[in-house]
Amino acid sequence: MTTRPLKVHPQLNRATVQIFAANDRMNQILIEHLDPAAWRAKPPGKARTIAAIFTHMHNVRCKWVRLTAPHLKVPRQLNRAHCTLQQARVGLAESAARCAEMLAEALGSGGGRVEKFRRDGWARPWPVGPEMLCYMLSHEAHHRGQVCMLAHQLGFPLPKEVGYGMWNWEKLWKECGSPGGPGDDS
Repeated sequence: MTTRPLKVHPQLNRATVQIFAANDRMNQILIEHLDPAAWRAKPPGKARTIAAIFTHMHNVRCKWVRLTAPHLKVPRQLNRAHCTLQQARVGLAESAARCAEMLAEALGSGGGRVEKFRRDGWARPWPVGPEMLCYMLSHEAHHRGQVCMLAHQLGFPLPKEVGYGMWNWEKLWKECGSPGGPGDDS
């Protein structure tokens, strides 16, 4: 059985790329406001450090690009033991840009070069579509929640403005290239 490339309305394709950009902006907001002492603070038990969580997010994005869109330049992976806050910010920005390119190609503007989403080498590939974006966003939201919880538990609570900023979709949307916010037809 052959599958035809998914045809997505250009406005939905653009929105998908902006949604992923807003998702990365949330990651950047967290890192920007994180107390540097929290970056490598050791959580109780076998939990990952905040540095390890952010490097994992970046490295998983690299894997998605490598497996799904190998024709794109795959960013260099980050080492969780040595990665600095600044290296994480730069790495996440680069991997977000590659993921946005991959999503754009998968959802219509890439001439059908991305036909399947391969989230892991052991997992069955999925047809490209909104499910791909949902999986990517869910993975990152899960880890952002871990970071917020760990920062608080380790004694480095994030300022209230960070939480409000992650939910201010109109502002995030504009920062990520939309002339308006969600639902704005301008």
